[in-house]
Amino acid sequence: MLTAPVDLAALLAPLLISDRYWRGTVFTAGLTITIFAAGGLYRGRRHMSILDELPSLCGRLLASSAIVAIIAAMRHGSVDYMTDFMRGVALSAGLVIVGRAITRQAVLVARKRRWVEHNAIVIGSGTIAAELARLLRRYPQYGLRFAGFVDAEAERAPTSPPLLGTLDRLPGLLQLVECDVLVVAEPDYPEPRLMELLARPEYATCDIWIVPRLWGSRSPGGLPDHIGAIPVVQIRHTSLSGLRWMVKRASDLLFASVALVVLSPVLLLCMVATWLEGGRGVFFHQERIGRYGRPFYVIKFRTMQPADEIESRTHWSIAGDRRVGPVGRFMRRTSLDELPQLWNILRGDMTVVGPRPERPYFVEKFSAEHPDYAMRHRVPVGLTGLAQVSGLRGDTPISDRARFDNYYIENWSLWLDTKVLLRTVVEVFRGGGR
Repeated sequence: MLTAPVDLAALLAPLLISDRYWRGTVFTAGLTITIFAAGGLYRGRRHMSILDELPSLCGRLLASSAIVAIIAAMRHGSVDYMTDFMRGVALSAGLVIVGRAITRQAVLVARKRRWVEHNAIVIGSGTIAAELARLLRRYPQYGLRFAGFVDAEAERAPTSPPLLGTLDRLPGLLQLVECDVLVVAEPDYPEPRLMELLARPEYATCDIWIVPRLWGSRSPGGLPDHIGAIPVVQIRHTSLSGLRWMVKRASDLLFASVALVVLSPVLLLCMVATWLEGGRGVFFHQERIGRYGRPFYVIKFRTMQPADEIESRTHWSIAGDRRVGPVGRFMRRTSLDELPQLWNILRGDMTVVGPRPERPYFVEKFSAEHPDYAMRHRVPVGLTGLAQVSGLRGDTPISDRARFDNYYIENWSLWLDTKVLLRTVVEVFRGGGR
């Protein structure tokens, strides 16, 4: 949170000298911040040193400067213009490195004096876990305060350290010790079950670090991290949060706003057609389950009038139902009945791309039948989703849908959203709806 604003200020510093190249300077700042973020230079680190980051930092600064120089050379043939502009780019690059050194030192001072500290639970109770606990107690520069051990409930050796609790009590322990960091250090627990456990919504606000079983492993982005001499790797957040959530939310607002304006004639035609076929009440409101299991009301164009409230809540599919008229059938096949959900996106109930929302009755039913189904609710539900564009619509296996939705959550990127949207457009023109 401290580094990105300082980087931005350093990149925009040439504007204090001259505003002649303000467009190029702003573009350079945006491009550099993007390249830094893509390269993992804004990820949290336990061991902080400007010397560790310097090679990656300089390489990305050179890459962004080269791109900017090529674009500037194509737009301006003047040697004097290019020389002066690149002097500003070089100045901002130097200030970025200086700013990084200052922020790193400031963070280290704050950690050593325990002004900035996060409670950490170590999952495991073996030799490595005990050594990690010793290091965290002795060296505050890692920014973690050891809160206790958690492991599986099993027979334990007399020399094993006392446990704060067992893994099945971990959600309650997080609140008890106000913990927001988990360090996984070879617990006595099957790895698949542990990863399934940590993917639950209860741990969405926690940073999760692991000690690699193969110590030759390197962390993502090529920047190794460690606590003492023990290597640690941060697991990518299993829920969208922080900067990633801000980027996704901003793209949602932009997309929904533009789509509502551009598609307003289509929305008007759908309203008129729905009214002509079924009379008043062109919109259909239905309770669905969103992020963290919170209910909300989704808005759709009415394609059929359900017999009663029970049918609305518990009837799985109306594909082939004779009560669906020609207009309703066409809108369902082309997914035009989903367009009012753009308003749900603006309100923050939904996102553009994400797991599709489901009714409370089916959420409860599927969660009981499929353990990984509830994990879908780590993120907001979406207007479209990876499962839907992969052919998993209508009467398709729920386990497959949950698997695709969780894959999307754990591998989210703006490019993945873009791919899903492009495939959605293809499905709409193919009439691949219900």
